[in-house]
Amino acid sequence: MLFRKITIALTALTATVAMVGCSGKEEKAVVKEQPPVAVTVASPGGAATTGWIEASGQLEAAHSVNISTRAMGYITQMPVKVGDRVKAGQLLFAVNSADIHAKRAQTDAMIAQAEAALNNAKKDYDRFTTLYKQQSASAKELDQVTLQYQSAKAAAEAAKQMKNEVSANLSYTTVTAPFAGIVTQKMMDAGSMATPGMPVLTIEQAGSLQVSAAVAENQIGSLKLGDPAVLKIASAEKTIEGKIIQLNPSSQFSGGQYIVKISIPADTKQLYAGMFVHVQFPVKALSAAVSSESGAVMIPVSALVYRDQLAGVYTISSRNTALLRWVRLGKTTGDQAEVLSGLAKDEQYILSAEGRLYNGVPVKIK
Repeated sequence: MLFRKITIALTALTATVAMVGCSGKEEKAVVKEQPPVAVTVASPGGAATTGWIEASGQLEAAHSVNISTRAMGYITQMPVKVGDRVKAGQLLFAVNSADIHAKRAQTDAMIAQAEAALNNAKKDYDRFTTLYKQQSASAKELDQVTLQYQSAKAAAEAAKQMKNEVSANLSYTTVTAPFAGIVTQKMMDAGSMATPGMPVLTIEQAGSLQVSAAVAENQIGSLKLGDPAVLKIASAEKTIEGKIIQLNPSSQFSGGQYIVKISIPADTKQLYAGMFVHVQFPVKALSAAVSSESGAVMIPVSALVYRDQLAGVYTISSRNTALLRWVRLGKTTGDQAEVLSGLAKDEQYILSAEGRLYNGVPVKIK
């Protein structure tokens, strides 16, 4: 009986040792050394890449004017409405001119009176000139008649210029189109009181559009006149190319943004002023330009890793393993993201890898 118990105990001990041996072999298989992952590294201050500067813009007429009048009065007629195409010189609206016509009649009467006085003064002048030559009139009398004659001429000339002024004011009561275009806005109707300087209509030149876009101060230095731009107009489902035709050098009256004007092809159809445009400016050496001008740390968006609501980038530790570094991001410009904190300007980060990256995986630089 004692021998049987000893045999059973030895058998159990042998089985336990065998199980422990198998477990050790499995553990060694799990911790088997993994080959390093080949990676490509870069630094924010390294070689520059080609990128995009993105901005929001709006279609606008290249030539747009507000039409007003210099005459004050009620609008008596307005034969145009919003959307009408007008020709250069076509009547847009007319202002009541009864008072100006009355003043013109007064000036006509003043001219007639001044011309009659001038004729009488001229006759006196001619008569006294003859008498003076015949020594029948004194020099003082001739001087007095001459002065009256010159005063009458001045009065007649003043009356004529007054008539010219009245005629000019009369011309302001009928307002015509300065160029061929489209009526896009109508602020008043017939019967409204028009006052000098107050817009009545807005006309935009037909078939001539451009894009006005706002660019940030740390990007305007990368643009110059003649640079191309890609214009995406979602409402019209169009993507067209344009060129920069104007760079506003001041942002004082535009909220810190610099206004850029972009021309578009004249034969582009189904576009209307007011449509929103997504503008992309292709810029070489974008990251270097932005970093040097504003001190920002820029990295490609493709190098970022997102976990829940956090963003990070893989770096290389001192043991040549991948190390995930959480970063705080700023503005995204094209395919470049601004890193506000978490990565220094001279630190290297993993740009791409030929395998799966995770914390602690061995890596080697290609």
